[in-house]
Amino acid sequence: MVVPLVSLSLAPAQVDPLFSMSLSLLLFLAGAGLVVAEALAPGTHFFVLGIALLTAGLVGLFIPASLGILAPIILAVVVLATTAATLWGYRQLDFAGGDRGQTLSSSSLQGQFGTVTERVTKSSGEVKLEDGGFNPYYQARSVDGVIEVGTEVMVVDPGGGNVITVEAVNATDDDIDRALERDRASEAERDTESERA
Repeated sequence: MVVPLVSLSLAPAQVDPLFSMSLSLLLFLAGAGLVVAEALAPGTHFFVLGIALLTAGLVGLFIPASLGILAPIILAVVVLATTAATLWGYRQLDFAGGDRGQTLSSSSLQGQFGTVTERVTKSSGEVKLEDGGFNPYYQARSVDGVIEVGTEVMVVDPGGGNVITVEAVNATDDDIDRALERDRASEAERDTESERA
């Protein structure tokens, strides 16, 4: 019995069961979808993968199949170079704007000031920090009592997670008082860390 040999075609791969379109076009559309998703939800890191897929789709559409084994090598080099450049550029973007910078650790939240956005009690609440990074909203708990919406607060314990402990700040405090309070909080934290060591 003779088994017919399957002829290998050098034409772009087809995804027949899926919309009857070329694989290159499917990669391009997936990349475009991820770039749009990043625009709708910034900071989700879809952008880098989206650009990689867009590039793979475009290069796949324009590289002639007659190059044989050279075509996937060219595709890989172009996609890797584009991905590296996109990742570098993405990391250079400053989402926070200005000199605010990015919150790198929970301990950097200690001494930060903010405003209560949802009534804060010992078991629930939310605050918006002045320099809280890309997403300045944090779940908060009060040191004692209830803190009403609109009250200015200071972080006394960053908690190490996404729940911080805050206390109300007197309305008569000015910038100098705030700076002194931040320094006191930082010194207390350093003393605690040195006692643990």
